[in-house]
Amino acid sequence: MRGFLRRRLADPVLLLLRQGLTPEALALSLALGATLGLFPVLGATTALCVAAGLALRLSHPALQLANYAVYPLQVPLILVFVRLGERFAGATPMPFSVERLLFFFREDPLAFFERFGRTGFHAILGWLALAPLFGAALYLGLLPLLRYAARQLALAPEAVA
Repeated sequence: MRGFLRRRLADPVLLLLRQGLTPEALALSLALGATLGLFPVLGATTALCVAAGLALRLSHPALQLANYAVYPLQVPLILVFVRLGERFAGATPMPFSVERLLFFFREDPLAFFERFGRTGFHAILGWLALAPLFGAALYLGLLPLLRYAARQLALAPEAVA
């Protein structure tokens, strides 16, 4: 597992530093990519990262690297975001039983999408509440690590492949 994480996460980050990306820009790209990667609408995160990269002139490889790195957390956190959004909106918690969801869909597909549209809104609302905190914490946590890595690369650039 350690070798996998090094090959898939650490080495690409170090490569971006070696290519001249500043620790500040890289930390921002990684933090924003991870934050957008947790957006609770499946299939939307890649487009959000591309849009953020274009709008803010950030590193697309770093954004997508972080986006894909947090993917295993995206699905489990959807329910957390839904519940948080429901609390903010004062909504009744939506049941998450597969059998019950299929029943609702078979009974009235239009009502099903209306109800899940609100649930999607609740998930986005919950994500919006936590995203700035998560992104800021990740940025502030990554920045000293990336500054240290950049200094080490400057001292011995041939030592890190």
